[in-house]
Order: sequence, then C-alpha cells, then structure tokens
Amino acid sequence: MHLFAILVFSMETQKRIFVIILSLAIVGAAFLSGTWLGYSSRSQVERVLSVVGKDSPQDLKEVDFDPFWKAWRLVEEKHSGDNPIDRQKLVWGAIEGMVASLGDPYTVFFPPKDHEDFQSEIKGEFSGIGAEIGIRKEILTIIAPLKGSPAERAGLKAGDKILKIDDVFTNDLTLDEAVHKIRGERGTKVTLIISRSKEDKPRTIEVTRDLIRVPVIDAEQKEGGIFVIHLFNFSQNSESEFKGAVQQFVKSGSKKLVLDLRNNPGGYLDASVLIASWFVPEGEVVAREEFRDREPIIYRSVGFKLLEHVPTVVLVNQGSASASEILAGALQEHKKAILMGEKTFGKGSVQEVEEVTGNTSIKITIARWTTPNGKSISKEGLQPDVEVKIPDDANAREGQDVQLEKAIEYLKSH
Repeated sequence: MHLFAILVFSMETQKRIFVIILSLAIVGAAFLSGTWLGYSSRSQVERVLSVVGKDSPQDLKEVDFDPFWKAWRLVEEKHSGDNPIDRQKLVWGAIEGMVASLGDPYTVFFPPKDHEDFQSEIKGEFSGIGAEIGIRKEILTIIAPLKGSPAERAGLKAGDKILKIDDVFTNDLTLDEAVHKIRGERGTKVTLIISRSKEDKPRTIEVTRDLIRVPVIDAEQKEGGIFVIHLFNFSQNSESEFKGAVQQFVKSGSKKLVLDLRNNPGGYLDASVLIASWFVPEGEVVAREEFRDREPIIYRSVGFKLLEHVPTVVLVNQGSASASEILAGALQEHKKAILMGEKTFGKGSVQEVEEVTGNTSIKITIARWTTPNGKSISKEGLQPDVEVKIPDDANAREGQDVQLEKAIEYLKSH
C-alpha cells in the first residue's frame, strides 16, 4: 500500500509539473509573439537604428515621415549597387529632392562642393563662361552674358535658350545642375546647343572657360552733353562705384544721362535702393518686398537728390533682371526716367542664403519684389516706354549699338 501511494503521488506530481510547464510555454509564446508584433509595427524611424538626429521638430509632428524612413531602411537593407552606401550623401540627396519639389528654380541646396563654388561666386571671382542663366517658361535661358566674358566673346546673347550642354539635354536638369555642367576648370571647353529667336535652326556655340571677374561699372562722356553709365551688376561695391561715376558726370559738365542696365542680372537689393536714391525724392517708395505670411517691407529712397532733375534714359533688355528691374521700375513709376529698349526678364523673387551645416547652405526664396505701385516683377517684367528692338542686321557694322544710339538721339531731341 505504501509503495502504491508513492507511485500515485509521483504520477500526480508529474501531471502538475507538465501543466505548469505547458502554461509557461503558452505565456512565453504569447509574450514573444507580442514582442515581435510590436517590433514589426514600430515606426520606420525607430527601425533605422544607426541614424542620429532623427527626431522631427514639434511643429512637424503632424507630418508622417514613415514613408521616408521606410525608403531609407529599404535602401540600407536591399541596395547592392557597385558603390557602397554613403549615408551622408543620402541626407544631401534627400534635402535636394525636398527643395526641388517646391518647383522654384531659385531655391537651391548647396552640398559641400557646391557651397564652396557659391562662396567663390558671390565674392565676384570664379571659373566658368561668365553668363547668368535662369529658367524662363520652363526652358534654360541666358539672362545675360557678362561684359568681356568668354560667353560674350563666343557670341552668346541674352534670351538664348540652352537646349544641350555638351551631350546632355537640359529639359530634365535643374537650374543648379545646369550651372555646374556649364562651369569647369579654366581652359576647358563646353559646347552649348542654343535656340535663338527668329532663327529656324539651333546653333552650336563652343565656349572656353576662363577665370571670371565680375565687372561693376563703366562710364563715358558722349557728344551733346550726354553721359553714359553702364552698370553691370549690383554687388556690394556697386553703390560706391556709382557714386564715383556720378562725380565724373558732374565734373564732365554733362546735362543728360543714359543709365545702361542691359544684361545686368541684378544682385543686392540694398545697392539698387541706394542707387535709386540719387533720382527719387527722399521717403518715396523704391520697392516693396511681399512675404507669404507677414506684412511687406517697404524700401524708401534716402534722397541723395543730385540726379533728381537730370533728363535720363534707362536702357533695358531681356537680360535686365532682379535688382535691375527694381531700379528701372522705380525710376519709371516716379517719372524720373524713360525706359527704352526691350521688355525685361521678369525675375522678382528674393533669395536668402542660410547655413545648414558648416559646409552646406540653402538659398531659398523668401519673398517677391514689386514696383512702388505694386506691379509684380516676376509675373510681368517691365515694359519699356519706348521699345527699341535690335534689327536682324544689327551686327552688320562693327561696334553698332542701335539701342544706345536711339537713347542718345532721344535725349538730344528732348
């Protein structure tokens, strides 16, 4: 009896142990299953464990970044191309794509090499062909060749549409990509296929790159008491250079002025406001800066007065853009000058350069410029008071400048 009791007890004990083990197994399986489900359903950013600085700002919490991080994870897990993954380049590429999605050719991200090139450009010295380019009606277009530049010597003109850069069609290039394909080391060549107004067939122009030094101003006295100031751009030195040209004008005894803004692609807003101040009375509006979500900034004349009553013709063409259009628009609307030439380019957006990291930056459109009367420069450009188009045979005679001749003729007769 005693032995039988022991055997029965042992069998009961084994059953209990088995039940306990089975229960623990079920609980453990449920725990592991829940853990796996939680792991697999966590946000994509949590699954990219090697990324730092991945928390989004509080004001972007409503934006779903999971698709971005899933794409990143898929690249990390599955990409097997010839080149290894460079995570920093992935970041730069993501920012470039974000900026490109705005559809604004003047908002650009500069990764390290591009940032370095841009810094050289704004200092006024870089290697390239010496032409300002932009996007007009979704086509890459020469805004203006700089005076004395390889582009000018090769025969490029304002308004030329660039169809190909070497062997690359430009229709799928961003403005920034096009600029970098055109630029290059001094002495190297770039071939441009361009389309020119009134020409049936595209033409091929080969340009030898050179060191570009951006000119500022040129001045000369003409017969009949007429003085010509040709302003090539609006740099940090433009206002002081213009002041020097005004002094030459006064010393020359001239009584009338031609201000030549043709092929001037613009530059610093402050420079255009200060130059306008030589013509426009103190306190009068020179330009308005319109923002998306705040009150506009009004730029007013300082009132230098010296040229306020000087008969003036301002020459413009489709290479006159940005700050050129601000100055020309202010003088036109305040009736301080006659605009002569061709319709201007129509680039009235304001860009600001912000540092992203120590060696990268973003140039971003923050506002739009309008004339004193509120006309949008970007939408309309400026229409001259007296239209003077360059005839097809304008280059028949060496050194002929039809538009300048018309400006001088106008001033002599008025």
